[in-house]
Amino acid sequence: MNLPARLLGVGAIVCASSSIAAFAQRDVDQDAVIRQLAARPEIRQALELARALEADAESDLIELTEIPAPPFAESARASRFAEMLQATGLPEVSIDEVGNVLARRTGSGSGETVAIVAHLDTVFPAGTDVTVRRRGGRLYAPGIGDNTRGLVLLLNVATALEDAGVRTSADILFVGSVGEEGLGDLRGIRHLLRRGGPRVDQMIAIDGGSDSRVVNRALGSRRYRVTVTGPGGHSWGDFGLANPVHALGRATYYFDVAAEVVVNTGSPASYNVGRVGGGTSVNAVPHDSWAEIDLRSVDPDQVDRLERVLRESVARAVDEQNRARDRGESLEADFELIGDRPSGTVAEETALVQQAMAVTRFLGNQPRLGAASTDANVPIANGLPAVTLGRGGAGGGAHALQEWWAPRDAHIAVQRALLVLVASAGLAD
Repeated sequence: MNLPARLLGVGAIVCASSSIAAFAQRDVDQDAVIRQLAARPEIRQALELARALEADAESDLIELTEIPAPPFAESARASRFAEMLQATGLPEVSIDEVGNVLARRTGSGSGETVAIVAHLDTVFPAGTDVTVRRRGGRLYAPGIGDNTRGLVLLLNVATALEDAGVRTSADILFVGSVGEEGLGDLRGIRHLLRRGGPRVDQMIAIDGGSDSRVVNRALGSRRYRVTVTGPGGHSWGDFGLANPVHALGRATYYFDVAAEVVVNTGSPASYNVGRVGGGTSVNAVPHDSWAEIDLRSVDPDQVDRLERVLRESVARAVDEQNRARDRGESLEADFELIGDRPSGTVAEETALVQQAMAVTRFLGNQPRLGAASTDANVPIANGLPAVTLGRGGAGGGAHALQEWWAPRDAHIAVQRALLVLVASAGLAD
């Protein structure tokens, strides 16, 4: 790595105190701090290693990608990832009760801990073909970017720190988390941060692809499975019964119209009817119909507004279908909460956010603050400093069968994560 010329002649960085400061001191120039940090011989070496390691990273990426990790079935990938982490030289590697892979790198302090996390799971169900295929300069496979590449980034950061002999004040906890996607509902990180769990003072989540984005806002979501039930019957002989599918289709239309007003007023928000189902046959009045709905915003009030119009839309549609029937029992609707991701914001002046922005500038990019739904949602909602950084490279088609990733300047994300991690953990005295 060719370090910027402005680094020449810079003295040693001041080492971290015995505790992690949550907020940056107003007179601290984080850009100068990062330049000093990067000038340290061991950090220079670690940054060089971060670049060099990309030459062999592809084989790790392909191997991990081709180990299926569907929701609630991440154990095979977790076992292999644990072996890989141990091979980096980390002495304390384990798999916890829910399947998270944990590897602690002990610092010189009194137990303060910075966690760096990438999720093991993908959105794809069991049986999905996850064979990696190469076309041109791209690697194609479901989950190859989101978030298998994030796991490889953790491996490279750990290797670079170990091989360069970087010693930090705070402990570093490497985490391969389960249950980040879909109905996993962040179960791995919820377990990690449970009362009585391992100490975590700050968290860096690796997710998404940008080398300039610093996610400091947790995009909250609330997910419901709405089920409409009725008596069901024959499509000819029982015509006139209240039909759950008709009701839910009407409810979806009413909700789409009302929710559009919500998302166009107030804080940014989104909604999605992602899955629908029900019925037994084309010639049967269905006895049930269901839909799964996702409501999102960084503002919990907006999520509440979306939920209100969803409930009102379902109630209206079910009432209209019941009044239109000429026989049989009335329809009923049930709401089941299947996901609830908390929202929140880490203030821009927080030290971790300032460090992430300074590192981004140091590496030649203009930082942009943003919002996303990641493992960082949980610590942010709990009042812990947390950010999400990109996994690097170039990619596309996330959550699609045609997902792809390419190693374009992939080392930058590794260097960025490494520098932010060491800046937040502090160098040992």
